[in-house]
Amino acid sequence: MPQAFLALVGGKVKQIWSIAVSVGAADAGKIPALGADGRLDATVMPAGIGANTKVVPASEALGAGKFVNFFDDTGTVKVRLADNSNNRPAHGFVLVAAASAASATVYPLDVANTALSGLTPGAEHWLGTAGGVTETPLDASLPANANKVNQLLGVATSATELRTDDYGYQVL
Repeated sequence: MPQAFLALVGGKVKQIWSIAVSVGAADAGKIPALGADGRLDATVMPAGIGANTKVVPASEALGAGKFVNFFDDTGTVKVRLADNSNNRPAHGFVLVAAASAASATVYPLDVANTALSGLTPGAEHWLGTAGGVTETPLDASLPANANKVNQLLGVATSATELRTDDYGYQVL
């Protein structure tokens, strides 16, 4: 909830309210307030400051925490579940579920995916199937793994957080 303070304006004491969301230049000089989530809204941040995300259409339903793959759909970039079994490396992940054809907010690798569960803290995790993760890398010596994607995603810092990094990937 916005806070109010008293200020001397034109020789008179006036109550001034803080704002949680900015509409741009019309709000110049106003004092920002934290939103309901206890954070500053992205609209009060300077250009270039804020979450490094990309909003793109989802070509299929995406669950929260799933790793995703960008692809070209007849000239339009879309996002789908990353999958080590069908040559879809992870380019990022979603923290909030998105329905098929809805806009998905994709976070890049190199930040924490905090929408997971069942991770082993301190363990490395690789790309699994259907946007999931596994603690077991693919074995390049097994013929069954030919043409599959072996991609290290990061290290779990808790049962629900994976600190990702862009290590690259290998097609076996």
